[in-house]
Amino acid sequence: MIPMAGPGDTAVPRRTRPLAPAPTADEVRQVLATVIDPELGSDIVTLGMVPDVTVDDDGVVVVTVKLTIGGCPLRADIKREVIDRVGVHPGVRDVRIEWGEMTPDERTDVMLKARWNARQHAGETRVPASTRVLAIASGKGGVGKSSVTVNLAVALARRGRTVGVLDADIWGFSVPRLLGITERLEAQPVKGSERPLIVPNVVAVGAGRLKVVSTGFLVEEDTALMWRGLMLTKAVEQFLRDVDWGELDDLLIDMPPGTGDVQMGLARMLPQADMVIVTTPALAAQKVAQRAADMARRSFVRVVGVIENMTAFTCSHGDEYALFGAGGGEALADEIGVPLLGQIPLEAAVSAGGDVGRPVAGTGDEAPVGSAAACFADIAARLDEVVPHHGIDDAGVDLAGCSARMLASVAAALDDAPTT
Repeated sequence: MIPMAGPGDTAVPRRTRPLAPAPTADEVRQVLATVIDPELGSDIVTLGMVPDVTVDDDGVVVVTVKLTIGGCPLRADIKREVIDRVGVHPGVRDVRIEWGEMTPDERTDVMLKARWNARQHAGETRVPASTRVLAIASGKGGVGKSSVTVNLAVALARRGRTVGVLDADIWGFSVPRLLGITERLEAQPVKGSERPLIVPNVVAVGAGRLKVVSTGFLVEEDTALMWRGLMLTKAVEQFLRDVDWGELDDLLIDMPPGTGDVQMGLARMLPQADMVIVTTPALAAQKVAQRAADMARRSFVRVVGVIENMTAFTCSHGDEYALFGAGGGEALADEIGVPLLGQIPLEAAVSAGGDVGRPVAGTGDEAPVGSAAACFADIAARLDEVVPHHGIDDAGVDLAGCSARMLASVAAALDDAPTT
């Protein structure tokens, strides 16, 4: 413990002498278990933030509280809650707090506990419980994640499914252009809802269809959204709770690059989500993509596979050129212990199709053409093997999939977590 006591860390004495016998340390801990860390969303005892409690015969209670960082901005809130809740006991004359700061290992353990508790108490969304949710993620930008998301969604829809596409890259939205959709989103009254809900844009794809939501349908394409992390997370939360998704077989989420607020928020709001990581053959991209896998593990999200994009360019003579290196996707898949779902070749048609809103995987009734389109179709089929659609019981719980994989993810995460 690093003592950090200072002025104001001792409560004003509530009474000159106790009105009843002093509580035990265990009784004080039970009271402290009702103090919730506003940022981590769990009580300070469960999180391991209270390493010591002492109570003397005169009713003076000393509580040691370890913060994740010494300058935690929520220190005043925690202090007030501790003093107010413990101080109401008739046997307590005074409440004093000794502040400490966690070690890196302790901080890691606290974050694991907080994320698990948050997932256990995830709020309701309008995404059906039977929907297979795939977060398409990357460690960095520029690897073609949005293009992969859109083309994979199209390939799944061509298999006769209803596929939702959620553009969670709030700052860098590109899904509207990639799909050639310009219609604005509108809210309409929906039966069974107390408030109007946003209606997704719908696109027919062969025997299936896409339901698409993006901030790009709310602002002009060249508008810069200068939002902070909390606003970004709230926007994604609204897309999950205030959109009339209806029946969905799959929901593909185009994640922003990196491992920030939106990624952590989605892990909390959609505990049934699995993750697919997109990388390029370059070793540098593969190393950065490992961060996305680490974020998933720490957030109890299962990574189900890796897609390597821009694998190689084949010229008109049939010669292949690995313009961005080779082996990154396979190396990443081996490193994190998941299958390599596919290697998408570098084709001009993929970029050209995205520029004009005609994904190479084939929209409308057009049959897909080219090696990249065939690769997306193969990945869509492979996903059914790796992440099959499980049955839902009468209570709407995915017994075969969600519970088992959640427990496995937790076990793996806790095994890897540093001990304190």
